[in-house]
Amino acid sequence: MNATTDDLRSDITSGKKVWTGGQLVVETLKRMGIGRMYGVPGGQTLAITDAILDEPGFTFVTTRHEGAAAVMADAAGRIQGVPGVCLATTGPGATNLLTGVGGALRDSSPVLVLTCNNRAPYIDRDDAQNADHVSIFRPLTKWATLVTDTASIPGVLQEAALRATLGNPGPVLVDLARDALEGSVELGPLEPVAPARVAAQRPVGDPRAVDRAAELIVSSRRPMLWIGNGVQISRAADAVLRLAEAYDLPVVTTFNAIGAVPSGHPHVFGSVTRMGTSLGHKVLREADLVVAVGNSMNAISTSRWAVRLPETLIQIDVAPEYLGRNYPGRTFGILGDARLTVEALHEALARGGAGSTDAGRRRLEALRETKAEWWRRAVDVDMAAAPMAPATAIKAVRDQAPDDTMLIVDAGNPGVWSYLWQVRTAGTYLKPVGFGNMGFGLPAAIAAKMINGERPLVALIGDGSLGMTLGELETVVREETAVCLVIMNDSSYGNIRQEQDHLFGEGRNIGVSFVESDYAMVAAAFGIPSYRANTGEELARAVGSILDSRRAGLVDARIDPEVSAWTFPLFSTDSEVMNTEE
Repeated sequence: MNATTDDLRSDITSGKKVWTGGQLVVETLKRMGIGRMYGVPGGQTLAITDAILDEPGFTFVTTRHEGAAAVMADAAGRIQGVPGVCLATTGPGATNLLTGVGGALRDSSPVLVLTCNNRAPYIDRDDAQNADHVSIFRPLTKWATLVTDTASIPGVLQEAALRATLGNPGPVLVDLARDALEGSVELGPLEPVAPARVAAQRPVGDPRAVDRAAELIVSSRRPMLWIGNGVQISRAADAVLRLAEAYDLPVVTTFNAIGAVPSGHPHVFGSVTRMGTSLGHKVLREADLVVAVGNSMNAISTSRWAVRLPETLIQIDVAPEYLGRNYPGRTFGILGDARLTVEALHEALARGGAGSTDAGRRRLEALRETKAEWWRRAVDVDMAAAPMAPATAIKAVRDQAPDDTMLIVDAGNPGVWSYLWQVRTAGTYLKPVGFGNMGFGLPAAIAAKMINGERPLVALIGDGSLGMTLGELETVVREETAVCLVIMNDSSYGNIRQEQDHLFGEGRNIGVSFVESDYAMVAAAFGIPSYRANTGEELARAVGSILDSRRAGLVDARIDPEVSAWTFPLFSTDSEVMNTEE
């Protein structure tokens, strides 16, 4: 017996029905609030994709490479807070997912990775494209398991979704044997747990620890908040800003939390990372108490632990393994969700009679003057110069993009120069940070636009990253995603070329230069309206035209390769941070 999913759904709670494994996968995901899957089909996946045909509310997005599918699932997980789902066949299909899955792990994105293996009796017996997916993926996932029994599929998927979402989110792998997917089983009602509802039940910090943290803040003279990705995951931005406003606390972000709070908020002063802003580093350098919220204080955030930090640190995190991990001797740790614990800290300070002070207000006013000058210099660019400086490109795009525009940024120089992007609406910035995986921008932009169809979207992509994902331009057209793609084209792996110059001397480059390519012509061949821009003025006109059209478009923006992020005066690099220490 082989019934369609529609037939089964009509009477799902009135007794047992016969399901194929593929139908169980689709129906279980649907009942967890997941309605989209990204991937590349193969022989082993066909029971799943065939079941999708009978489920009109479920979408399968075909990518041109499995790596793009993993990135799309990563972006979907970050934006929606429920697992994004990617699908691949055995062997090379599965291994092509790995880089995107690693990005999801390092940036705490809930992702459900579905790989479809050979039939159970033939796994590890030299069958075609044989690979031990569980062993391969285990270092880059929170959990990895093999399913060989059709009846266990709903339960395993439920557990996987919960593991992906609870605590510190991340990717999980469910490897499905082909015979489990193609087999059938008679089961009763399916009642999967909704992972989003369970994940919302997050812990608050111990009241005694929260009270002690309040005492430390009150007794300090220059406290500050250093917020990380955990603030975004727990939707804690409003709570953080209320705390900052009530107690004169300047706020600095990690690279992974740039979009958590608006850049223009009077208490927000840039970011601190391995290559952060000079403004953010100034705030951190002058503090006598750092309250790190949802911030693991890893190598990326702390310039590989070279940045100067005060003797006392308060660290709030939902993951116990991060508390005091990198600064064990001076960290007062509070185990708890960022939003709930910040709210509790706010209440504890209020109970103790703490409040705004003259000294705190004077400190913030001085920092705001420094911030105003920093931003004045950031937008002081030559819009007519050709080729344009990277800062000019950022200003040209920002001036044309509405305040609520979602910015998707690729690894490398686009990400570094995006320090100059003014985040005007929280939750509108997405970038690969922990893994730094190139090729993120284009597929992530497609996924983000499919989720938020009405919100304007711009992707900043280096020509190096575009070369890794060029085929997904066809996906843009096929899926009719109205993305504005800005290619920061310097005919090289620009950030690495500039680091070679910075470390070894001008012109000592190897392996970083490309032939000059016209990506506007390439995109036009896919049917995407395209432009070539040599100046900021030309870029602004092109971006404005694309956004006004509400259709996809690409701009090949010619970037001056001589302007280096490693020597840009508004940024701070590893060496500058260490020199400050000395």
